Amino acid sequence: MNDDSRICVGAIGGAFGVHGEVRLKSFTSEPEAIADYAPLTSEDGSRSFDVQIVREIAQGFAVRLSGVRTKEDADALKGVQLYAPRARLPQLPDDEFYHADLIGLEVRDTGGALLGRVRAVQNNGADDLLEVTVPGSSATVLLPFTQAAVPTVDLTKGRIVADPPMGLFD
Repeated sequence: MNDDSRICVGAIGGAFGVHGEVRLKSFTSEPEAIADYAPLTSEDGSRSFDVQIVREIAQGFAVRLSGVRTKEDADALKGVQLYAPRARLPQLPDDEFYHADLIGLEVRDTGGALLGRVRAVQNNGADDLLEVTVPGSSATVLLPFTQAAVPTVDLTKGRIVADPPMGLFD
């Protein structure tokens, strides 16, 4: 389990307009709730922002961030990921997980054989996919993060039990 006390809740997509607003993609389950977790910080913690949602736009929100006044300020933040303290985020139901908690977990098949470790969590628009690094190789496998393919996530033991589709790890 990742013991980081901060969770990535969004990413800045660059300037929106000419008055210092930015495009913000929210990674929270209720996208507009991202403003409730402010102030948000950059990954290295060097910058902190209050967030005011101005309006919903395609694939996110136009927002005002404290300290960002010009289009140039906003453009300079393109690609910056924003983090909130875990303590400010809601407790999740038993069958939901923060991506940060899944990264680094060992993945074993139902027989106990090591399949790899979770390198990243990706979203293809329908279901999340676990990017699993294969031991002894630079290859990765995309494992569907569904109840059928991943019946057990045990954060306490730091592992996932997977029943991958036939041939996925061959």
